[in-house]
Amino acid sequence: MKRKYNQIITELTDKELLYHLYLTQIILLGISLILGAILYDHFSYIQNIDLLDHHILTIGIPAGVIIVFADVLLMKLLPASFYDDGGLNERIFKNRHVFHTFVIALFVAFSEELLFRGIIQTKVGLVLASIIFAIIHYRYLFNWYLFFNIILLSFLIGFIYQWTGNLAVTIMMHFVIDFLLGVYIKFRLTSDDMNREEQLCE
Repeated sequence: MKRKYNQIITELTDKELLYHLYLTQIILLGISLILGAILYDHFSYIQNIDLLDHHILTIGIPAGVIIVFADVLLMKLLPASFYDDGGLNERIFKNRHVFHTFVIALFVAFSEELLFRGIIQTKVGLVLASIIFAIIHYRYLFNWYLFFNIILLSFLIGFIYQWTGNLAVTIMMHFVIDFLLGVYIKFRLTSDDMNREEQLCE
């Protein structure tokens, strides 16, 4: 199964990968609209987004930065195989402009938090919402470390949502994580490519 998945990823062009990424997020938004209409009166879950809440700055941003810092540190300490996702994240972010990475991170954070925290967690609880969130990130199922990582992250984001009661906080946290890791992947790979070119020229 993993080999087939990696083969599919390899055969897709960068443009096709982006298309599937955006399509997936649009589908999640569509599911949110349908479930929101069925489970909530007048889309009341939208009221859980408070853009003026100071927790966005005092919890959402710092929590996201701390997670990225810890993740980057672990990337340097642990074997590369622990972070092997089939090369999908590298394919998505390596040649992406920083502003495009910003757009992707914002879109993903909004669509996923709206569905998994705003709708699913509110109705079925933190545990089930976190498990569903992890399973949706299909590529991590082939790597025990990444799967454990995404479940732990989902529990943490879910806990912060329960604590603050504000989706804007977890959207910001999710955005910060995706954006900073995307930028890190881009410049890490660019730096690696430059180092290899310098070694070839020596």
